Amino acid sequence: MATISLNDAQREAVLHTEGPLLILAGAGAGKTKTITERIVHIIKEGTDPRAILAVTFTNKAAKEMRERIIRRLEEEHIIDAPESGRNPFHHTPLIKTFHSLGLMILSDFGSRIGLSRHPTILDQSDSLSIIKNAVEQLGIDPKLNDPSKIRGIISREKGDFVSASEYKQKVASAQMDIVASVWRIYEEELKRQKAVDFDDLIVCAVRLLEDHEDIRLHYQERFRYVHVDEYQDTNAAQYAFVRLLVHPKRNNICVVGDADQNIYSWRGANVRNIMNFETDFPGTKTVLLEENYRSTGNILTLANTAIKKNTVRKEKNLFTSQGEGDRIDIMPAWDEQGEAEMIAEKCKALIGEGIRGEDIAVLYRANFQSRVLEEAFIHANVTYNLLGTKFFERKEIKDVMSYLRAALNRASQPDLKRVFETPKKGIGKTTIAKIFANQEIPAAATLKVSKVYDFLDRITEMMHTEPLSHIMQTIIVDSGMEKELLEGSADDRDRLENARELVSLTIRYDGVPAQEVITPFLEETALQSDQDNDTEEKSGVRLMTIHASKGLEFDHVFVTGLEQDLFPHKNITNRKRTKEEEEEERRLFYVAVTRAKKHLYLTHAELRTIFGQKQINAPSEFLDDVPEDIAEVHDLYYKQGGGTIVYI
Repeated sequence: MATISLNDAQREAVLHTEGPLLILAGAGAGKTKTITERIVHIIKEGTDPRAILAVTFTNKAAKEMRERIIRRLEEEHIIDAPESGRNPFHHTPLIKTFHSLGLMILSDFGSRIGLSRHPTILDQSDSLSIIKNAVEQLGIDPKLNDPSKIRGIISREKGDFVSASEYKQKVASAQMDIVASVWRIYEEELKRQKAVDFDDLIVCAVRLLEDHEDIRLHYQERFRYVHVDEYQDTNAAQYAFVRLLVHPKRNNICVVGDADQNIYSWRGANVRNIMNFETDFPGTKTVLLEENYRSTGNILTLANTAIKKNTVRKEKNLFTSQGEGDRIDIMPAWDEQGEAEMIAEKCKALIGEGIRGEDIAVLYRANFQSRVLEEAFIHANVTYNLLGTKFFERKEIKDVMSYLRAALNRASQPDLKRVFETPKKGIGKTTIAKIFANQEIPAAATLKVSKVYDFLDRITEMMHTEPLSHIMQTIIVDSGMEKELLEGSADDRDRLENARELVSLTIRYDGVPAQEVITPFLEETALQSDQDNDTEEKSGVRLMTIHASKGLEFDHVFVTGLEQDLFPHKNITNRKRTKEEEEEERRLFYVAVTRAKKHLYLTHAELRTIFGQKQINAPSEFLDDVPEDIAEVHDLYYKQGGGTIVYI
C-alpha cells in the first residue's frame, strides 16, 4: 500500500466527504492529486466506485485523472492490476468530459426526445453543410452572410444555454433575424435526421434532466458523489448540467477551481459560477490550496502581488517551501526586433548551458507577435516548436499575400480564387469556375469581377511608386478585409491583428519602390512557409500564446510584449476596456507568471511597429507589480544597423 504525502489543506479536502465542497486551488498547488486522493478515500470508506462521477473539460485531463485514480486503486488493492490477468477497469469511478457525459445520457434516454440509442453526432463540417443549405433555402446571399459565422453565433448561444426560440425573441437587428431564421431550419433538420451537434451533447442532456424528473432522479441516485474540475471555466449550459446531476438533499458535490485562472470569458466561461458556489450550495465547506509545488518564492510573490488588485476573486496567497529562488529578470529592448533577438540569443545561451529547449517557453499575448519571434529564432539557429498555426500558414496571411501574387501573376488560379472569395464579394464558385474555364459569365458577375481586376491593376501600378508597406495597407483596407474582420468575432479581430503584422514586416523594405524588393520578399516568405508546413513534432523552445500555456509548466519562461495596450491588451477597435476585461487581462498575467518553475523573464519594447507605424509604448502596468527587491532590471538592448549589440 502506497504512502501518499498530503499537506494539511489537501488532507482537509480529502477527508471532507459529505456535503458541498469548494476547493480553491492556486496554480501548482496539487489539485489533481487532491481530487484523486479524495475519490480513493471515498471508495476506501465503502462507497461503490460506480457511484462516483468526475467531470472535466478535455479528454487529456480526463485521461490523466483516470490513470491516476486507477493506479492508486491498484496500489490500494481495490481493483486488480493489469498483470493479474483480470479486468483492471472493473468497478472504477466514471470519469468523463462534459461532452462525453452528455453523450452517455443521450444514449441512455435520448429516445424521449426522438433520438436513437446511438445518435448521429455532426462534426463542424456536417453542421456547416446544413447551415449552408438553410441559407440557400431562405434565399440569403451566402457571400454576404457567411454560413460559418452564423454557425459560430449559434454555437456560442447554445453554450449560453439559449434556445432557437429564445434567440428569436431577442432579435434586435437584421443580422440577428437572419441567424434566427437559419437556426430554426437547422434545428428542424437535426430533428429530422435524429442527430445532434457537439453543443447539443450538453444542451439536450440538460433539457432531458430538466424536463423528465425520473431521468434526473436516476442520475442523482446513481452518482452519490460528483466532482468537477476547472469549475471556473464552466459556461451557462455546463453550470446547469452540474446542478441537475447533484442530489438536492445530499448535495455531495466537490468542485475544484481558481477564479484567478478564469481566462476564457470569450468562450462563454463565467467566473461568477465559482464565485457564487457557496450561495448555490448552502453549507459549503471551502478549502484553500495555497502551497505551490511548482514555482520559486520570488515568482509567487509577483503572482500574489499582481492578482490582489482584482476585485472579483476569492482571497488566497500562494507560498512555497522551495526558497526565494532567482530574481525576476526585466529585459527592455529598443524595438520588437531587438526584443525577439534578445530572447532568441538568451535561449541559445541557456541551451548552451545544458538546459533543454523543451524546458523553455516564450509566451505572448497576441498571435501576431509570433512572426518576429519565429524570424529571430530562425536567424539565431535555435530550434523552436510553435504551438498553434505558424504565421505564414494562417488563412488571413495567405489571403493578403494572394492579392500581391495575383497582381503579379493573373494566371495563378489559387491566388485568384482567394482574391475572389476574400472578403465576400458576391462572386460564387460557379462564376469562378467559369472564369478559369474561359466561359462567359452573367453581366452582374462581370461587373464584380471587373472591380477585382481593377483593384489588382491598381496594386501593380503602386509597385512602381509606393513602398511595399503602403501596398500591404491598401490591400487590407481597400479590399474590404479590414471592415469584414472588424465586424466579426473576437477571433476575427485577432486575424486582423495578424494581417496588420504583414505591414510591420514589410517596413524594412520601404527604402525603395516595391517592384525592386518584391522578389526577395516573396522568396523570404515562401521559404518561411515551407518551414511552417513541416508539421513533424520537434524538440526545442516552446512558442505559444498565454491562453495556450494554461495547465503547462516550464523551468524558464519569457513573458513578452509587456507594453500598455499590448499586454494588457487593447481591443483592436480601440474601445475602452471594461472592468471585467481589465481583470481578465490581469488574470492572464497571473497565469503567465505561474507557468515558470525556476526563472521568469519579463520583456518589453520601447518602440513597436503596429500596422506599419512605429509607436512609442509605455511599459505595461503589470511591470509595476514586480517588487524592486526581487527584480533584476537589465540595460536597454539595442542592435545597430551594422549588427553590433549595444546595451544603453
